[in-house]
Amino acid sequence: MLKDFWHITLREIRAFGRRPIFLMIMFVAPLTFLWMFTSMMGAGLPTKLPAALVDEDNTHVTRQLTRILGTMEETDFVIKTNSFTEAREAMQRGEIYAIFRIPKGTTEAAQTQRQPTVSFYTNDSYYVAASLLMKDMRKLSEMAGLAITRETMRAKGYRDDQIMGVLQPIVVESHPLGNPYLNYSVVLTNMIVPGILMLLIMLTTSYALGNEWKRGQQKILYEMAGQRVWVAVCAKLFPQTVIYTIIFWFIDFVFYNYLQFPCACGIPRMMLWGFLAVLASQGFGLLLFEAFPGMMRFAMSACSLLGVMQFSLAGFSFPVTAMNSAFEWLANIFPLHHYFLVYVNQALNGYPISYAWANVAFLLLIALLPFLFTHRLRNAFLYKEYRA
Repeated sequence: MLKDFWHITLREIRAFGRRPIFLMIMFVAPLTFLWMFTSMMGAGLPTKLPAALVDEDNTHVTRQLTRILGTMEETDFVIKTNSFTEAREAMQRGEIYAIFRIPKGTTEAAQTQRQPTVSFYTNDSYYVAASLLMKDMRKLSEMAGLAITRETMRAKGYRDDQIMGVLQPIVVESHPLGNPYLNYSVVLTNMIVPGILMLLIMLTTSYALGNEWKRGQQKILYEMAGQRVWVAVCAKLFPQTVIYTIIFWFIDFVFYNYLQFPCACGIPRMMLWGFLAVLASQGFGLLLFEAFPGMMRFAMSACSLLGVMQFSLAGFSFPVTAMNSAFEWLANIFPLHHYFLVYVNQALNGYPISYAWANVAFLLLIALLPFLFTHRLRNAFLYKEYRA
């Protein structure tokens, strides 16, 4: 049996040399995506997003506030004007993402105990930029009110320590757990790059097996394995398992050693979860091939469709618990969803593995489930011919 396993493995390695597409998918594509996403999100958080400041009041208070607004890290007021029409036209041209408007009479209304209105507008067609600017501008509007109140209290003779006791009676400390720098790349890159790799694993699993039927050599493979389906499948996929595991480990090394992403559980444990994710992805691709035995195009199409769907149902962009119950259940069939939950529990939060044991069990189940349906492959080896 070991001899048969080794012969099939060597046969698969020689096939890699004859088909450069394997090397492109297994080496070039993952490393290209790794470079692209780590470079694109190198800053971690978008900063200096262009916005417009419309100061129609133009008093010493609003000018002082304008100087404070210019120090905000995520906001860059590229347009400062007293004309709202000019700012609106700039937003329509796509030059800015937001407008902060201080209407005429704001300072006077505040100092006479009336309630002024400060407006801000965001272009939510650009969701991330608009959300970040909305957060900044909400903070700015609060600062505007506090600045005007401070000037009013100073005019009445209050000391600065008395003023601060009124303006900020309670000091709030914020501690973002798991991602203290609010680095988008820590969550997005850590899921998108492994997710793309897992999609490639699913596709190459279906392609490698379906290629036997396409070349009419499925019976030769079956005989080489001593008519043992599981030997044929495991030996054929073994070189891919080794290569993809090394690629996954390299990605972990780049993330947690070179880029210094948070990793509370240590790199070796994340490498273990990466290896398990590779096995689960191969199991997912094999399961879909068993659903369409001998039909490579159907299997690869199913892998593409479901492999892309798992990005939406993984939970890193929209929480699965907030989805419809049917989609919440459907998310459990995708390896990326469970890998994400293991990553959050282990790398970001540093919780014991007991908090993520169910997700680890699901990954193992997805990896082993195809071996319950090897009878479908046996029939395909013996009786199925290639269908385009």
